[in-house]
Amino acid sequence: MRVRASLTTVVLTALLPVGSAVAAPHPAPDRGVLLTVSGSANTWIRGVVLHCPPGPDDRHPDAPGACAALDAAGGDFDALAGDPHPCTDENDPVTVTAEGVRQGDAVDWRHTYPNACLMDAATGPVFRF
Repeated sequence: MRVRASLTTVVLTALLPVGSAVAAPHPAPDRGVLLTVSGSANTWIRGVVLHCPPGPDDRHPDAPGACAALDAAGGDFDALAGDPHPCTDENDPVTVTAEGVRQGDAVDWRHTYPNACLMDAATGPVFRF
């Protein structure tokens, strides 16, 4: 028994990492953020991938403005300054989503606004596509 216990200790010790350093997790690759806007009950949907900083192949019509708005909000979609302007009380809901990786951080955000005007006022250039 003693030999078996000693052998187990030797094997387990050999399996332990040398030193106390723990490898830091690698940041997720920045594959961009898929932005979508959809109408009530998904009757229509459109989307675009946003990379920050923007590259030559970006399809977002105002990628620099959208990235600047996100930078100013610290990457928090709930903290976007938007572009406040008057809107009607029309009830035609739109849902916006953001999913992907931005500056190494995972993004998974969704919000429904009463109409497209209120969405634009709240989010500014980010969802203008």
